[in-house]
Amino acid sequence: MNLLKKSIFICSGLLILGGCGESEDSGASEEETLSVVTTTSQIRDIAEHIGGSQTEVKGMMGPGVDPHLYEPSQQDVQALTEADLNLYNGLSLEGNMGDVFENVENETPSFAVGENVPKDMLISGGEDYPHDPHVWFDPDRWAYAVEAVRDAFIEVDEANSEGYEERAQEYLGKLDELDSYAEEQIQNIPEESRVIVTAHDAFSYFGDAYDMEVKGLQGISTDAEFGVGDVNNIVDLMVERSIGALFVESSVSEQSINSVVEGAEERGQHVEIGGELYSDAMGEAGTEEGTYEGMFRHNIDTIVSSLE
Repeated sequence: MNLLKKSIFICSGLLILGGCGESEDSGASEEETLSVVTTTSQIRDIAEHIGGSQTEVKGMMGPGVDPHLYEPSQQDVQALTEADLNLYNGLSLEGNMGDVFENVENETPSFAVGENVPKDMLISGGEDYPHDPHVWFDPDRWAYAVEAVRDAFIEVDEANSEGYEERAQEYLGKLDELDSYAEEQIQNIPEESRVIVTAHDAFSYFGDAYDMEVKGLQGISTDAEFGVGDVNNIVDLMVERSIGALFVESSVSEQSINSVVEGAEERGQHVEIGGELYSDAMGEAGTEEGTYEGMFRHNIDTIVSSLE
C-alpha cells in the first residue's frame, strides 16, 4: 500500500481508538518497506536485486505468461493502485494494459523502464509496434532499463538512494559479464549456421547484438495470426539453407513450430526442435532460469549446442 495511504489509514484507525495524540513513544515506528509491483519477470528480477531488503516486490506475470495477451484482473488493478511504485516494460509490450497504467499513474508512480532505451537503439516493430519491445535480449540495451529502475526507486525513496545505487551497479556488472559470455559462446557456431528460427519475432535485439539472423513465424506480438503462407516461407528458408534446428518458446504454443517441422519433413529436410528458449517470460521461481542471468545463459547454451 502507498506509504502516504498507509499513514492515513493507520491514523484513521487510531482516531477511532482514541485519537492520534502525542506521547513519549509517538515518534518511534517500524521501518516500512517499499511496495513495488512489476509486470514481466525480467523487470521483477531487476527490482528485487536493486530494492534488496528495503522493498517488497510483486510480479504480476509468472512463468509461461505471455505479456502481449495478458488480461489484468481486478486484483491486479488494486495492487497497482495500492503500491508505492509500479514498473512495466512499455513500448506496447503489455498490450492490454496501456489504459490501466494511464488510470493508476495518478495514484501510484509508474515507470515504463523499457522506454529508457535511447530511440536510436530501438528496432522498428512495423505498423502495429513502432518499436520492438523485447529489449531485454541485449544486455547493453537492458542496462538502460536497469538504470530506469534505479532512478525510479530513488525518486520515491531518496533516503535509501545509496543502497539502490550500489545494487544497481552490481547488476550492471552482471550484464557486462553476460554480454561477454554470449559473444564468446556464439563464436562456436559456424557463421553459415547462425540463424535462429522461433515461434514469434522476439529475438531481433539478440540477433542485432550478436550478429545472428533471426526469423519468427509470427510477428512482434503473439497476438498476430500466422497462415499457410507464413509456414511455407519458413519451410523454404529451412530447406534452402539446410537449417536443421528451430526453437520453441516457453510462453508460446508449440503448434506453429510443429507446422514448420512437418512441412520441412515433407520437403525432405529433417528439422529438430533444438530446445526451449525463454522469450517473454522466465523460468520457475527458485530455479536458475527463474533469474534474468540464468534465463539468458540458458538461451545462449541452448542455441549454441543446437547450432554448433
